[in-house]
Amino acid sequence: MTSKIVSSLFRLFFLFILFLFLFYPDKFQVTFQYPGFPQSDNWFIRLSKVAFWLLFIIEILRIFYYGVVKSKAKGLLANVVTITIPLVVTLIFLEIIFMYIPQSHEGVLSKASQIWWEKYWHPLNALGYHDKEIDSSSTKRNMLFIGDSFAAGHGLKTVDERFSNIVGSRLGKEYNVYNLGVSGADTRDEAKRLKEFPVKPDVIVLQYFPNDVEKVGREKGLSLSGTEPYADLKGPALTLVKRFYLPNFIYWQLPHASFSTFENFVQTAYTDTTVLNAHLRDMSEILAYRDSTGAKMYAVFIPFLFQAEKSAGYTRPVEDFLKKNGVTVVTLNKEIANIPEKDRVVGKNDGHGSPQLNAIIAEKLTHIIK
Repeated sequence: MTSKIVSSLFRLFFLFILFLFLFYPDKFQVTFQYPGFPQSDNWFIRLSKVAFWLLFIIEILRIFYYGVVKSKAKGLLANVVTITIPLVVTLIFLEIIFMYIPQSHEGVLSKASQIWWEKYWHPLNALGYHDKEIDSSSTKRNMLFIGDSFAAGHGLKTVDERFSNIVGSRLGKEYNVYNLGVSGADTRDEAKRLKEFPVKPDVIVLQYFPNDVEKVGREKGLSLSGTEPYADLKGPALTLVKRFYLPNFIYWQLPHASFSTFENFVQTAYTDTTVLNAHLRDMSEILAYRDSTGAKMYAVFIPFLFQAEKSAGYTRPVEDFLKKNGVTVVTLNKEIANIPEKDRVVGKNDGHGSPQLNAIIAEKLTHIIK
């Protein structure tokens, strides 16, 4: 029996080496190359981790069997091992299960959201947009939707639920509709992507969200504290939560960064003339591009979904600026107020617009365009 335990310990040593390369590759300058890296563990990486855990279970059960059960060991240590081994095996099986449970989240912060991203973030066209391929041979008019994660459809399981696609289906005989939404984009980035897009627009639809001023605010010296992911963790807890699926899932079910901190940042940014004027200069780049193409332009203002009236007050200077420059501004405060709060967003951990909200945006926008 001793030889069997020793052989299992020998195999556990090699499994430990595999563990280091699978779960701590960055510590050894090891990079896995696959589509989506480092956004998520792809299917093969997760399968390798499952194989590791199963082999690990086999070895510890083998040691338990020969070291405790077959040898009929007694005493405190044997009792502790008898209690601990089933608990460890249960936690490992839960870890394996949570490797395959998707859940959308703000950004792609959690491991569950990475799984969601890999499963649902399709199609991706040749330019990297969450959209169909470009049809440069079409003679239809072109409508370009530009914006951040709300425009891109973050949290929606299919692009058919996205407001740009709904508008496209209703105006399909007249327009080619393209979505240039990118998570985390701000106004400066949107202007750049519009200019680089190979199709010239007849209509531009800008989706605007109050955090579009964030990057400019940071550049001008405003600070936003307490919003970095995992900032409230240190030491072994940080490693455990960042690298393993079960503790990561549990961690992200709990509240972390305070929304009030971000709200104060946004309020300050829109009332600081230095920040606001720099932001409006970035917006002028989009207007200049519109003028160069002769396109008609609409701007859809999506407020903070649980503080619609308040955040609409913050962004009013941008609305007024766009209206003065011939942009048709579409606001949604009344429509959002008619939706129950839980139905406004895609999930409790993801504050992006729900399918119901996207349908309402599309209905109002289609009506205005027509």
